[in-house]
Amino acid sequence: MWDLPNSLPLADIISQAYAEDKIVAAVCHGPAGLISATKPDGSPLVAGHQISAFTNSEEDAVGLSDTVPFMLETKLRELGANFQEVDNFEPFAVKSGNLITGQNPASSLLVANKVLEALQVEVSQYPVVSYLSPRDMTTLPSQVR
Repeated sequence: MWDLPNSLPLADIISQAYAEDKIVAAVCHGPAGLISATKPDGSPLVAGHQISAFTNSEEDAVGLSDTVPFMLETKLRELGANFQEVDNFEPFAVKSGNLITGQNPASSLLVANKVLEALQVEVSQYPVVSYLSPRDMTTLPSQVR
């Protein structure tokens, strides 16, 4: 939240990936990294897309509304995102074009599955695990590694 929105190298990488029709994914406060990214026409990357991220209500619930430099939901809406959310701390992810975003940490698996689906990787062929060892990584297709 402090460094991602102002990182020009990150904005350039994300903007280029988006322009090349690559998958761009983020979860929880990660969509703060999308704030300075742009579409090829120069408009905000999130404009017109369904986007989810840590909500204003969740920020209030954890008592950090006065600590964070800005409210992420509010900023994404200001940039033209069609912000999507569910109840606080419930898992939720949304895919809009090649952008995949999740609301909070509980949404990580949903985001990961949407990324695999977008890459046309059979989701059910990989067990749900919290950690992949280096040996496990060798069994994944190269576009996932």
